[in-house]
Amino acid sequence: MGLAYLSYGMVTGFSVFSLAQTLAARHVPESTIASVTAIVASPTFFIFFASPILDVWFSRRAYATGLTAVAAALLGASVLLLRNLLLVEVALFIAMSAITMATFALGGWLSAVVTGAAETQLGAWITVANTAGFGLMSLCGADLVQYVPAPLVALVLATLVILPGSIFLLIPSRAPDERLAKETFRAFNADILALLRRREVVIALVLFVLPCGTFSLTNVLGGLGNEFQASQRLVSLLGGAGSAASGIAGSLLLPVIAKRMPLRPLYLIIGVAGGLFTLSLLLLSRTPGTFALAVLGENAIQSIEIACSLAIAFEIIGKDNPLAATNYAFLSAAFNVPIFYMALVDGWGYSKAGIIGEFGADAALGIAASLAMGALLALGCANRPAKT
Repeated sequence: MGLAYLSYGMVTGFSVFSLAQTLAARHVPESTIASVTAIVASPTFFIFFASPILDVWFSRRAYATGLTAVAAALLGASVLLLRNLLLVEVALFIAMSAITMATFALGGWLSAVVTGAAETQLGAWITVANTAGFGLMSLCGADLVQYVPAPLVALVLATLVILPGSIFLLIPSRAPDERLAKETFRAFNADILALLRRREVVIALVLFVLPCGTFSLTNVLGGLGNEFQASQRLVSLLGGAGSAASGIAGSLLLPVIAKRMPLRPLYLIIGVAGGLFTLSLLLLSRTPGTFALAVLGENAIQSIEIACSLAIAFEIIGKDNPLAATNYAFLSAAFNVPIFYMALVDGWGYSKAGIIGEFGADAALGIAASLAMGALLALGCANRPAKT
């Protein structure tokens, strides 16, 4: 079931990585590439507002299948439209919106299927699939566009994206809710308010909004190769195959270590350990080997935290939640918040003190947030009345 998320990883990998490589090879200005990439990726931050529609009219299986098909078709079409950058931007913006909504539908759907320890395993395999799909497109997406005829590339990419959806036929699915959509949007608002009254939900939201497990350095390390005398070839290899392999390995560690403690304390412990790892990199000489260690280590730790956050989300949603897709979207959006603001913090740190400022700011905030949340959790447990 987790491997169904390969589609999301592939669409994201092409839209934010392969597209940038392709445009650069066509001598598009870097400022334009950055703008296009930001616009194409933007639906991951705001499209959750439309998520209540996923809980009515049609089954979540139908939504996940249809939206994945739309994303696949538009991804393929974008290859045919490369001569017109505006049309490429529109096509991939809609494709990212569709595939993100598909993951919300799938997340709500799977929360009704898995329970207990399977939630942790599912969180791990979702992260594996996202990482593998992104890595696949990072490795070969731009080369396909450059060296293979466009119609064939369009067909191959669309087929690769739609293929993981075949697993949908094997997963049990409920009948759709027959309420009107406008009633669902009202129910969504009421449900969110009800969620915010639950202690475990508030704790999870604070965990996700604070930079306890963000490790946003993974988003900027690709531009720091020169600081470590790393060749462009090494940077590309580590950013593609290296990041994918370390991310998959990190994700699959979660079910093993989650057997030893609850998910929330584990999330915080990994946050502190990861921050200390980031700080330790500053003690090493700036060589290609250190760069490789940074890329592989940061991606592995981030993947564990993402998998853990997904497991926490499934745990909170529960098995019989009528608005599971909207709840999943809401919690996913909360996790994306620090990814945005920590990029600004990391950039500020680099402007002040280079690598030391960037790594130090990222690690210090992550460790401080994790320790603060750990103290609050411990205080809450201490103040909870004992059972009789």
